[in-house]
Amino acid sequence: MKEVIMSLVAGILVGIVFKFLKLPIPAPPVFSAVVGIFGVYFGGVIVDWITKLIHHS
Repeated sequence: MKEVIMSLVAGILVGIVFKFLKLPIPAPPVFSAVVGIFGVYFGGVIVDWITKLIHHS
């Protein structure tokens, strides 16, 4: 849980700095970002699942 809070705080700080400097926010649109994060996570889960399946055969 500590990592999640630290990630959130770091993201908020980066967002504040970029807005303060009047730079575009370095993040994709919200829905695309969330879908991309889930895709990366599930890709890792699939590889773990396939690896376990191969090793148990």
